[in-house]
Amino acid sequence: MPRILIVEDDPAIAVALEDDLRLEGYAVEVVTDGEAAIRSAREGAFDLILLDLMLPKKDGFDVCRELRRFGVNSRILLLTARTAETEKVLGLDLGADDYVTKPYSPKELRARIRALLRRTQAETEEAAITRFGDCELDFSRAELRRAGKPVATTPLELKLLGLLTRRAGRVLTRRILIDEVWGKDTAITERVVDNQIANLRRKIEPSPTSPRYLKSVRGIGYRFDLEDVTES
Repeated sequence: MPRILIVEDDPAIAVALEDDLRLEGYAVEVVTDGEAAIRSAREGAFDLILLDLMLPKKDGFDVCRELRRFGVNSRILLLTARTAETEKVLGLDLGADDYVTKPYSPKELRARIRALLRRTQAETEEAAITRFGDCELDFSRAELRRAGKPVATTPLELKLLGLLTRRAGRVLTRRILIDEVWGKDTAITERVVDNQIANLRRKIEPSPTSPRYLKSVRGIGYRFDLEDVTES
């Protein structure tokens, strides 16, 4: 289920967007100012961010600039009441993927969201192999290799590592990992996630006790470090 962050300080608009997107089958979170948007986007592993430009604390331009600087690679769709071409171009130059001008048609907005999510899916499918250090994660063969040799891994470990590498740089909470790897209705404890992470560290890390790739984020979850990660 794609996850969408709505950043909108107008309560009526925010509620309408949330209701509409939930009906479309998306998981939705709403924040109302720029600083909260940056915190949530860095911690929440969202597939798409609906970002209003006129926000308290930090405007949408600043939010977009900081998210890209922090390595957040979620799709960003700007919601703007501004019609000046220069401001739309600025948003795109700062890292936004698309924009919709208010007042907008809900039908058009849904179509643009679907288009951006399709682009993300297509790019993910094209990246058949992810490389980091001396490891290769081959999605087409469901295989992890280290120094060219296959490493024994379970299907669950491959799924967990695939999720982390494809969202490299983003902090994923234990709850998100459980929902997306084990399933939303699976009754397991967060300790199970920690055990699986420990297993993966033994298989991919040069030093499992001082991880270079699978980093713990205290009190939140885990992040796969962006350093040295390439896709092909």
